[in-house]
Amino acid sequence: QVQLVESGGGLVQAGGSLTLSCAASVRTFSSYTMGWFRQAPGKEHEFVAAISWSAGRIMYADSVMGRFTISRDNAKNTVYLQMNSLKPEDTAVYYCAADFDFGPPLRTWVDYDYWGQGTQVTVSS
Repeated sequence: QVQLVESGGGLVQAGGSLTLSCAASVRTFSSYTMGWFRQAPGKEHEFVAAISWSAGRIMYADSVMGRFTISRDNAKNTVYLQMNSLKPEDTAVYYCAADFDFGPPLRTWVDYDYWGQGTQVTVSS
């Protein structure tokens, strides 16, 4: 069983920055592809970014490309999401997810094996 705990969410003005962290309680963290998703009220889970087990492959949604950066520290069992130039439309609950796979990162919520509880990000205009 893998437990994922997100942190770092909060309220920020448009144009500001936040860094989300996701700590995983698993011994083989480096075996997992990690992803970030978000869900705004009344909407489906939306892919944000994903990083392969070795960080050799990284993917972003078009809506965050150039503004968000995903990274991981396998020694700390943690994945990060650096969010810059935030917009009101980035407001959502952000979730990290883990996929026990050495393949390319996936973009679909249901393709992941474990999910965190989420952290709220609110961007004011």
